[in-house]
Amino acid sequence: MSSDSPFWSARRHADRRPLLLARGRIQAAIRGWLAGEGFTEVDPAALQISPGNEAHLHGFATQAIGNDGQPRQMYLHTSPEFAMKKLLAAGETRIHAFAHVWRNRERGALHSPEFTMLEWYRVAEDYTVLMADCAAFLRLAAEAAGTTVFRFREAVCDPLAEPQRLSVAEAFKRYAGIDLLASLGADGAPEAAQLAAQMDRQGIRHAADDTWSDMLSRILVEKVEPHLGHGRPTILDRYPVAEAALARPCPDDARVAERFELYACGVELANGFGELTNPEEQRRRFAAEMDEKQRVYGERYPVDEDFLSALAHMPPASGIALGFDRLVMLATGAPRIDDVIWTPVA
Repeated sequence: MSSDSPFWSARRHADRRPLLLARGRIQAAIRGWLAGEGFTEVDPAALQISPGNEAHLHGFATQAIGNDGQPRQMYLHTSPEFAMKKLLAAGETRIHAFAHVWRNRERGALHSPEFTMLEWYRVAEDYTVLMADCAAFLRLAAEAAGTTVFRFREAVCDPLAEPQRLSVAEAFKRYAGIDLLASLGADGAPEAAQLAAQMDRQGIRHAADDTWSDMLSRILVEKVEPHLGHGRPTILDRYPVAEAALARPCPDDARVAERFELYACGVELANGFGELTNPEEQRRRFAAEMDEKQRVYGERYPVDEDFLSALAHMPPASGIALGFDRLVMLATGAPRIDDVIWTPVA
């Protein structure tokens, strides 16, 4: 399948069409499953006050012109999360959305600046229930695509197999020889010097000015992620609380949070949380994330005050976002995300 010709050329479209039809079947299967579980499909607006407040996510900015002719800075969302949590505050209990989202500075085989995110929330249910949801969606995608094997490049994964569940600390010890929890204070505060010393002992490179988060990311990308989701899916669980800006701490260890990611074929598919509902703690974490964004990229995004107000009324809940296009890629064996998007961004 040549990527040299435009997606609308008849020959290239003929090559892509079976993948796109499989996309539709996968989406229909998941929609049906969610409906059977009592979920309501919602359609959150993409235009928001803030695109999200994570340091390394980059939004698309635009201007809304009011009736008075005055411009107001707005953004396309990087996730429907803020809008959907407002609906939980309003009284919804099980909701999902297939939402188009936009992320700047992202383009590649697994990244498109506009893509589809499947996001869903369960009120008053533990975040581990989301792990079972993920396993169900892997099976549904395989069945709808008519396959028993997920593929990406040379990697393969059995989507019907029970996922392996592994904590971040266990994965760092197993694949990098790093005691990650030793680099965290009792309250979860990161200690960069301690992590740097361990990396030196393991021969893992790092820069003198790397932060603890920089070093964690390097270890994760270089040493851990290449081992995840091979043969069977992997659930990477219990992230350090410093790397879980929207998740609540685990009740048995304040250093780690109720956050997990789903991997198949070495590809990250989903990011789930036991949701943080304390608005003051959320404000503090947003401020820390934006301070880091200012340090690294020289910019910061506004905080959605309406979201923080709603958070005070939001019930305990678990929520998760899944990269739907990536799921379709693995189920169809497509090599690039553009192959499974009906009209990819030029």
